[in-house]
Amino acid sequence: QVQLVESGGGLVQPGGSLRLSCAASGFTFSSYAMSWYRQAPGKERELVAAITSVGITTNYADSVKGRFTISKDNAKNTVYLQMNSLKPEDTAVYYCNARRWSTNYWGQGTQVTVSS
Repeated sequence: QVQLVESGGGLVQPGGSLRLSCAASGFTFSSYAMSWYRQAPGKERELVAAITSVGITTNYADSVKGRFTISKDNAKNTVYLQMNSLKPEDTAVYYCNARRWSTNYWGQGTQVTVSS
């Protein structure tokens, strides 16, 4: 049974930091590219950050470049998103995604709220 379980979300003040984790099981994690997406109320889901299966190449949305870092630990079957200098506009539900060819798996999401 495939599972992607996100954790680490919560309420944080502007300028603060959070680290999201996504624990994977039920598939060969090391063969999958991993991504973080987010969806704010009334908006479409957008790609935040992505990393290749071996964890070498990354790419980021322009809005988070220099503030967020994605990393992948194939030994722990976990992908992370370190979020620094958080802004109110980062408020959203954050989703973990695993992709290999036409196969896509999604987590249930974790809420991140940036507010004073």
